[in-house]
Amino acid sequence: MRPPSRGKVTIARGPPGARPPAHARRHAALRLGLPRSGGDNARFPQGPPAMTEKTVLNATHRALGARMVDFGGWDMPINYGSQIEEHHAVRRDAGMFDVSHMTVVDLHGPRTREFLRHLLANSVDKLKAAGKALYSCMLDEQGGVIDDLIVYFFDEAHFRLVVNAATRAKDLAWIERQAAPFGVEVKERPDFAMIAVQGPNARARVIGLLHEADRPRIEKLGRFAAAAAQGPHGMPLFVARTGYTGEDGFEIVVPNEHAVALWEALAAAGVAPCGLGARDTLRLEAGMNLYGQDMDESVSPWEAGLGWTIALDEGRDFIGRRALEAQRAAGVPRVMVGLVLDEKGVLRHGQKVLTANGEGEVLSGSFAPTLGKAVAFARIPAGEPGQVRVDIRGREVPVRVVKYPFVRDGKPCEGI
Repeated sequence: MRPPSRGKVTIARGPPGARPPAHARRHAALRLGLPRSGGDNARFPQGPPAMTEKTVLNATHRALGARMVDFGGWDMPINYGSQIEEHHAVRRDAGMFDVSHMTVVDLHGPRTREFLRHLLANSVDKLKAAGKALYSCMLDEQGGVIDDLIVYFFDEAHFRLVVNAATRAKDLAWIERQAAPFGVEVKERPDFAMIAVQGPNARARVIGLLHEADRPRIEKLGRFAAAAAQGPHGMPLFVARTGYTGEDGFEIVVPNEHAVALWEALAAAGVAPCGLGARDTLRLEAGMNLYGQDMDESVSPWEAGLGWTIALDEGRDFIGRRALEAQRAAGVPRVMVGLVLDEKGVLRHGQKVLTANGEGEVLSGSFAPTLGKAVAFARIPAGEPGQVRVDIRGREVPVRVVKYPFVRDGKPCEGI
């Protein structure tokens, strides 16, 4: 089915706020991650970003003594002291992350659901109740991943997307172009900040700060669901039971003018400030992809371990569907697997992986604090891999191929 004939589209940028209106422009980028060896250009293949932007919490991070780095054009905290202690705080108790660099986009119009059925590989028809959320890839016509995102359903004329910060420019251009035939208004929300609170005690810490009347409703909130609530001093919050660490918790959207007060209230409630370094090792242990490192436009969801996010059974003619069907029919040439290094050493992005079927590559790799050893994602040729080795500085080191996630509910998964 072709998109309907072109109609009017309104592109709005949202009200001004403490967060600057311009964002990072780099295309092949990270969602969240720790700078690797090799300098900034190792992580920024097109060169370092031309300017550094700041979230509304920047001064708060600096006052806490955070180590700040240029992350995709944003001045962001990597850690506040010990990255490993921050990692364990999330696995064992509760930690919080400033993720205000993420891009929030509201979509408005009577044909918004129809538009998203065309735009996304997963099906928004799964979203039937207000507040429900869905993880999906957004593909190009060749089936490559433009970005991964979360979509929230408010009502038939209002959905919300949360997309990656460093892919903002290309994402907005693509979304706006595809929205035009449907007459959907695309409204970026730079007036919002976002704080992720994660860990086994995260929900209790957040709920304790909410208005008493809202607590039972937020406590009953299911996974991948969201609702409005009043926070400390009556501040308006959008509370989503989502995350990027493998732990339970919330991602909270808050107006910029209330972000510092919310951060301070969470800290007073015993939630530990955590940097993006810990978030990277947490998401890797939890088996969660990182855009720009584990997948990009050159990779289909089949090749990125994201086949479960593709909805092919309902006849939708979404962008990239024909390419995905053709690739599946021909046989997916590469697969994404987990690797575990049982001896000393660290698995890093870009290392060569040697298999019985040819060479692959380490995608995300790091020391896993919960496990006490290195783990990685790798993309390798399809088929039985045989004995797999990784080239670490010229030395071929044996690794185990495993199913990920590596950690669940704070404990190693079976076989890890």
